[in-house]
This record gives sequence, structure tokens and C-alpha cells, in this order.
Amino acid sequence: MKYMLLIWNRPGFVEELSEQERTALFGEVDEIMRELTESGELVGGQALADPSQARTVRLAGDRPEVTDGPFMESKEQFAGYLLVDCDSPERAAEIAARWPDVRRGFGALEVRAVMDEAGTDG
Repeated sequence: MKYMLLIWNRPGFVEELSEQERTALFGEVDEIMRELTESGELVGGQALADPSQARTVRLAGDRPEVTDGPFMESKEQFAGYLLVDCDSPERAAEIAARWPDVRRGFGALEVRAVMDEAGTDG
């Protein structure tokens, strides 16, 4: 079953880390990605550009309106994702729990099952 692990963190936290802390953080990410690749569980994933480059489209009256940024009422913003194919939601949560943003308190990962083409979880 495929799961989307949505990465939420506080923008700018990486710049607040020392070079040694950044190296360690990215090393942890690289290790998890290597393990998931070797196990065949990694389907894909990407980091997203800074939220300042985002645009939000909402209905304003009777037509869509485009505004700058996400402007959410939250300290954490959507920063990227992993798509994994694993045996259970517990395994997907286990992968998410290892992510350094979670372990170090910089953010959270949301674990969501991916719907198959028939519109059901799978």
C-alpha cells in the first residue's frame, strides 16, 4: 500500500542551525532515503521551495483569485513529501517517526494512505 508522508516544518529553521547540526540533519535524511531505496519502499519524494515563493488560489466571489504565499495560521508549513510503498500504516508511521524534523522537534510528518485509481485506499 502506498502512503504519502507530508513533511511540515517551521520555515527557516535550517538557517538557525550550526553547520555541524545541518550536516548531521541532512546525513540522517540521506541515511533514511538510502535505507528506503534499498528496501524498495521509496517511491519518490521532493522538498518544496520556500513558502515565500508560493501562490494560493481561492474562489473570490464568482472567480478564482491568486494571492502570494500560503498565509496559513500556522507556524509550520508544508515543506515536502515522501511517497512510500510499505506493508502497513504502522510501518509508514515508523518511517515518519525516524524523520529528523520529527525527532528533533522541528516539525511533523502527516501519514496519509494514497487512494488508488478506483478511488479507494490502496
